[in-house]
Amino acid sequence: MTEARVICTSAELATLLEGGPPVRRPEPQRVLMCTPDFFDVVDVKNAFMEGNIGSVDRVKARAQWEALGCTFEAAGHEVLAIPGVQGCEDMVFTANQVLPGMGDDGRPYVVLSRMRHPSRRNEIPFFRDWFEANGYRILEVPESVPYFEGQGDAIWHPGKRMLWGGYGQRTSVVAYEAISAMLDTPVVALELVHPSFYHLDTAFCALSNDAVLLFPGAFSKEGMKLIRRGFERVLEVSEHEATKGFACNAHALDGRTVIIQRGSPEAVARLTGAGFEVVEVETGEFIKSGGSVFCMKMMIY
Repeated sequence: MTEARVICTSAELATLLEGGPPVRRPEPQRVLMCTPDFFDVVDVKNAFMEGNIGSVDRVKARAQWEALGCTFEAAGHEVLAIPGVQGCEDMVFTANQVLPGMGDDGRPYVVLSRMRHPSRRNEIPFFRDWFEANGYRILEVPESVPYFEGQGDAIWHPGKRMLWGGYGQRTSVVAYEAISAMLDTPVVALELVHPSFYHLDTAFCALSNDAVLLFPGAFSKEGMKLIRRGFERVLEVSEHEATKGFACNAHALDGRTVIIQRGSPEAVARLTGAGFEVVEVETGEFIKSGGSVFCMKMMIY
């Protein structure tokens, strides 16, 4: 392992960037999803699940899941699927179980998550097996790390070997010390301070090398300073569109096309005004469980 580089202040980030841009990182081009056969809301793990236990329409959920997959395929990305497992109702949110990356040797790897909720820990072995069978090197955080929830909280800066790491509810900040040292990668740590935004991907969408879409109320003042230092263009979303429309749980493909949940006209206007092509989709059944476009897929090598 190398020395950890966890950045917690804008001054530290400025020093890092003044030393030259982070190492380039190839963007993954394939999409991994998990079939929604057993998707349901059976308990309350986040604010969005309140009042939705047992309310999932499986037929609608399947149609929305298939339409999202077709949207990625239409954009030129191969979509692969890992089968859902009975008793793992949240497994459909494939952004959470691992953090994928590409090693200097050209071999892809995943860092396995350590989920906060016991029921979600049952998902990890199925993902370990899938990635191992597909040639990925398997990495694990030390036992001293209480929680780490994959790319739900750890999001790569587009095109760069630098991570934005959300912490507070589902990931412990100490996880990033281990990940930074393990991957020889700087991590910019962002504290999530709003109770509704339990993962970074619910409030932050890295659009391109220089642009991000976010809800500022999810972050501390220092967190917003870090974000503004790291991105030239910060497109802000209202609290209404971030919570009701799940606008920030979008995904940007190749720095040009943004796939976003339908129903956030202000966010769409900001995106189109900034030069992005916007594709709106419907993921309402999955929002009942607190997830949308970004949560429902993992970009893989």
